[in-house]
Amino acid sequence: MASLHASNFLLSSSSSSNQIRAAISIPKLPLVRFSVPKLRQPTTQSEELNRKDGLINTIPIQNNVHSPPLVQQTSSVSMATFQLYAILEAIADRVEMHNNIGEQRDNWNTLLLNSINMITLTATTMVGVAAATGVGAGVSVMGLKLASSVMFSAATGMLVLMNKIQPSQLVEEQRNATRLFKQLQSQIKTLLAVGSPCQDDVNDAMEKVLALDKAYPLPLLGVMLDKFPASLEPAVWWPTKQSPNSNKALKNNNGWTKELEMEMREVVEVIKRKDSEDYERLGNKALNMNKVLATSGPLLTGIAALGSAFMVSSNSPWAATVAAVAGALASAVNTFEHGGQVGMVFEMYRNNAGFFKLMQESIESTLEESDVKKRENGELFEIKVALQLGRSLSELRDVAKKSNYSRIEGSPMDEFASKLF
Repeated sequence: MASLHASNFLLSSSSSSNQIRAAISIPKLPLVRFSVPKLRQPTTQSEELNRKDGLINTIPIQNNVHSPPLVQQTSSVSMATFQLYAILEAIADRVEMHNNIGEQRDNWNTLLLNSINMITLTATTMVGVAAATGVGAGVSVMGLKLASSVMFSAATGMLVLMNKIQPSQLVEEQRNATRLFKQLQSQIKTLLAVGSPCQDDVNDAMEKVLALDKAYPLPLLGVMLDKFPASLEPAVWWPTKQSPNSNKALKNNNGWTKELEMEMREVVEVIKRKDSEDYERLGNKALNMNKVLATSGPLLTGIAALGSAFMVSSNSPWAATVAAVAGALASAVNTFEHGGQVGMVFEMYRNNAGFFKLMQESIESTLEESDVKKRENGELFEIKVALQLGRSLSELRDVAKKSNYSRIEGSPMDEFASKLF
């Protein structure tokens, strides 16, 4: 009986152990094999040296000495394309330079204007305090008089320098240069995207870059543009001799008709009689105003300096009055000239006149080409002219008809060619 109980106990224990094992059994994971790549032995002496330094040369070494250079291997890309990309890199650098220098000269305008005005107004206040204190104050009044005289003299010198360089006009020059370089950059990118550039395109791009460098110089000494010319001369930022357009004909007449040629001639006449003449007139007014202001500011601060100097020697009330009034007027004139950025307004008119001069030369040089197949496509050219003048094609044709009618009737033309500015 005891043996039966023992056997039953063994059977029950073994079955329970089997159930526990079954409950906690862990599934077998699949076997994953990792393959380790074998290191390639260096085959050349240059690769052996690179491995010793802990570096692997990423430029493939041509074992065949007869293999051509990299540029010749890519037969689908012409040398003109490589050269245009090099010009694009130079243009991008110029855009950054003109942008940075424009910001710097804008800071010049703000800092010089505020500094000169503070010096002038402080000296004027000193003159007024010295005059109100009277003779009995002694040494303290003498110090105020001397300080005001020195400050007026310093303001005169700084104002002469500021009026000479015209910082607001310099800023506008850099803005225009940045815009025109970006425009040239976009034209070259379009040529690379849709056309097959040749060496003439490279030469044309180089001439345009150099013409822009000449029209908007970066240095101040030696090559700075004349800020006070005798009269307004339109800005010229394009080569004097433009290379002929190489666009191929889209039709037999390349999109040109007699009506289109007459339309373009009338547009040129409107630009000459209205737009160019008006901007030259406004530019000359701004130039004359800037000349008067640039002369009046230093003259007034100089008078104030002399008045304060006479205060030191003679204690005259009239000298104090002259110094105070001249100092206040000098501050007002300086604020109007440089705070109102009269020089920038003149530069804006000069560039607008240059824009219309460029349009005239572009249309006239296109019409002078007798072979229509060598011209730019007429329909495309008409669209470009309309967009540059801010008009639709129908509006451009209406302007040409009005110009023709007014010229025949002898009546003045009452409409400008451009609607943009």
